[in-house]
Amino acid sequence: MPNYNQPHQFYAGVDLHARSMFVHVLSAKGKTVFERDLPAEPDAFLDAVKPFRKNLVVGCECMFAWYWLADLCEDQRIPFVLGHALAMKHIHGGKAKSDKIDASKLANMLRGGMFPLAYVYPRAKRQTRDLLRRRSFFVRQRAQLITHIVNTNSQFNLPPFAKKLSYAANRSEEIAERFPDPSTRLMIGADLRLIDAYDAQIATLERHLLQSAKVDDPVTFGFLRTIPGIGPILGLILLYEIDRISRFPEAGNFLSYSRLVRCAHESAGKVKGFGGKKIGNAHLKWAFSEAACLMLRTCLPVKSWMQRQEQKRGKRKALSVLEAKIGRTVYHLWNKQQAFDAKKFLHA
Repeated sequence: MPNYNQPHQFYAGVDLHARSMFVHVLSAKGKTVFERDLPAEPDAFLDAVKPFRKNLVVGCECMFAWYWLADLCEDQRIPFVLGHALAMKHIHGGKAKSDKIDASKLANMLRGGMFPLAYVYPRAKRQTRDLLRRRSFFVRQRAQLITHIVNTNSQFNLPPFAKKLSYAANRSEEIAERFPDPSTRLMIGADLRLIDAYDAQIATLERHLLQSAKVDDPVTFGFLRTIPGIGPILGLILLYEIDRISRFPEAGNFLSYSRLVRCAHESAGKVKGFGGKKIGNAHLKWAFSEAACLMLRTCLPVKSWMQRQEQKRGKRKALSVLEAKIGRTVYHLWNKQQAFDAKKFLHA
């Protein structure tokens, strides 16, 4: 993980919360020139750093409230860096912990070149990415409602549904009428109405997201969709979760960020185990897992390749290999701005 190592005259560490922030400013010689707990307001922050604006860098931990501070620094032309929270062992491993101590450690890590960097997602597309993540949440909630109806049907030992309830044409108020108890009918009716409401909202969000993709990067979005198994939704997730493929120097860095590699823990020539499975972007990991399953349904050559891999490695490992193969394909396809080539994919 890269660290921030640019020299500055002043280093500001901000321990940021929803309603407050502790600001600690160090000089280049390591002297504390400002240290105070402030309200999380733009004016309060600007007044605090005003004497040190010349050659100042601001750093804070990657938590949910960093958007406004990053945008404020961008507007004021103050260099801003975002710290990878999980990699800040210096903070989490301390014996004592407080806002004052954390802000001091952030400033010292900035000054010492040991500040682990997270990606500051550009605000031009940040809200679209958040909308896409919210759409995924709505889809999961909708799936839970459908599962609840099916499980309730099984709970009363009623005949199974003839068709999938995920399709609107297969749902009606008659589903609730099959349950004898009035409370259960009300419960299932509420589930059905919520599913219909989710369908309407999800459709509205998807139309907006597709229009945004055609404005932000229509060429890359088109190339991504040439990959078998990647449709409009997975294409949107890849487009907005990655943002810029150039931020990954090599394919291996991208695969690691997408949780598609297994990281060994070695010492003295011995493998002690594997870790870091949850370090990276969970949304990309899900997208590549879905793409691998959908590719096997739609692409016969890949299905034949998969059968050979299963005989060598087993089904689980073969599927992981396919996911990584798709991830590597996305990296090179995006970098070269080329359409998917099945022959290169299978023989690379």
